[in-house]
Amino acid sequence: MSATTLKINLKRIEENYKYFVEASQKSASSEIAGVVKADAYGLGCEPVAMALSKAGCETFFVAHGFEGGDLRGFLPQAKIYVFHGALPGEEEVFQEKCLIPVVHSFSSLERWQKFAKQSGYGDVALQVDTGMNRLGFRPDEFLRLCADERLVDGLTLQLIMSHLACGDEVGNKKNKDQLDLFNELMKKRSPALMGASLSLANSAGTLLGPEYHFDVCRVGIGLYGGNPFSNQSNPCLPVVTVETPILQISEIETGDSVSYGACWTASRPSRIATIGVGYADGYLRSLGGKGKMAITGHLVPIVGRVTMDLIMIDITDLPRDLVDVGSLVEVMGETILIDEIADRAGTIGYEILTSLGQRYKRDYISTS
Repeated sequence: MSATTLKINLKRIEENYKYFVEASQKSASSEIAGVVKADAYGLGCEPVAMALSKAGCETFFVAHGFEGGDLRGFLPQAKIYVFHGALPGEEEVFQEKCLIPVVHSFSSLERWQKFAKQSGYGDVALQVDTGMNRLGFRPDEFLRLCADERLVDGLTLQLIMSHLACGDEVGNKKNKDQLDLFNELMKKRSPALMGASLSLANSAGTLLGPEYHFDVCRVGIGLYGGNPFSNQSNPCLPVVTVETPILQISEIETGDSVSYGACWTASRPSRIATIGVGYADGYLRSLGGKGKMAITGHLVPIVGRVTMDLIMIDITDLPRDLVDVGSLVEVMGETILIDEIADRAGTIGYEILTSLGQRYKRDYISTS
């Protein structure tokens, strides 16, 4: 049993999902799919996916085949896409679990086509690279697909997708350039490619406007309370709270140092509280001397280096009768938002969430 609690508000995940559904209704009939890769961004795939399903989500995306297989175990009717595709030797598992590989290259397409002709299972998605330069058929390669229908013979094309490189930056010209290229390429589809659904938008892309919606929007970070944007306020509800009790309070003198390297020295007599969370719990070491936590809504700074299992915070300015051993400290939550932590650490909310680890006592909050 851990004294540190990670509270995950499933009701708010449902509400965030419905927020994106409302945004998608500005276009004709775009579907909101849930991205639950990396164990639902570290929050637990099964409870999160079940909550999303309850909210009406029918299509899900994961990164790896094994993630899709696990997801199939508790969502037997869902449509499940696998971003990384089927690696050699995984084809039969994809058929058994009814997983849809996202294919990015001619070699993987040829291998999947061969398997489809042998097995009769040919569901597939194609990724087109419109400017991310990460995965996907380049524009000239996609036009080759359009020109030679034999390349997709025997396949049931479910989806053609691309990915925005700068969707989090409202007003970035790259978004419009990718949108225009995606539209241009989709106009040149051959009849064999015309039946597939189209997808370009991630969480941020869904909020850029209906022209980015197409048939499927792939929503990830926004579901989990992270800010989809890097240059605008967060429209999504916070989902995660981490609380831990104070283990010890020390009275130190002016000139006394705290933690490894003695890199923080008290400039006055100080009260230092120690809590049982550290970088082994996903609280990044880079937050030493930068991060803040909260006690009953009052902000307190981290002093000294973040260690593997322990962090020290300066509670000198709080009333003595407000804080004692056992008092709860908010590591992240309503007062300390994950994106604020990320900013101080020089990273993004995605990394904060996916680094949380397994040492917390997890408490899933739901209305049912």
